[in-house]
Amino acid sequence: MSSSDIFIGETIGTAVLILLGCGVVAGVVLKQSKAFEAGWVAITLGWGFAVLTGAYISAPLSGAHLNPAVTIGLAIEGGVEWSKVPIYFLGQMLGAVIGASLVWLAYLGHFHAHLTDREIVGGPGAQDTAAADRQQQATGAGPVLGVFSTGPEIRNVGQNLATEIIATAVLVLAILTQGLNGDGKGLGVIGVMITAFVVVGIGLSLGGPTGYAINPARDLGPRIAHALLPLPNKGGSDWGYAWIPVVGPLIGGAIAGGIYEIAFA
Repeated sequence: MSSSDIFIGETIGTAVLILLGCGVVAGVVLKQSKAFEAGWVAITLGWGFAVLTGAYISAPLSGAHLNPAVTIGLAIEGGVEWSKVPIYFLGQMLGAVIGASLVWLAYLGHFHAHLTDREIVGGPGAQDTAAADRQQQATGAGPVLGVFSTGPEIRNVGQNLATEIIATAVLVLAILTQGLNGDGKGLGVIGVMITAFVVVGIGLSLGGPTGYAINPARDLGPRIAHALLPLPNKGGSDWGYAWIPVVGPLIGGAIAGGIYEIAFA
């Protein structure tokens, strides 16, 4: 695969992944959406189908990593040249920002309806939405940040980091072992489908504590988009937490690559 193919494939595939993944979250949490309050199962299934679609689209060009943690795991395993890793990363990050921006565009009216509702912004009886916005900026997460990026239910650095490491290690190890099928050069059609089910399983089993980022680009790219997009009263982007869904998955991907080399190579 050429560098241009890798960059284009990862950009398009990750954009589709984020568009459909963050899109299902927007549909579930934003007022006046037909999917409003559909629940966690809908979100996990939506992310699984997002992985499936993005991977099928990008696989012919880049091998469909769509995730820096997967790229790191494959580089340690030997399936990717280390010189190509930055190209994968750049495509993934650009695609994530593009995908999040498309979600904003698709749900623009719903964002405005949600964020200008005083009950959402400031609580019952709130009169000063600007003051409420300043308070959210100070505390970290804004009222719609969850559409774009993950956040913990219980804020504990050690636990949150461990959750992301464990969940990502499961994902990357599953991807690496699926690559053993066929000619051993990567995921086939069935392997991509199985990986999508693995993502659903991780969301159902391990997604409760942190929202299962399991992908640095998936979290950081949309968080950047959230910070830049013009939305009223959106609050802060919670940059104090942002390093955990980046570092945790990278560590998890590296651990999975090491386990694969020890146990399967």
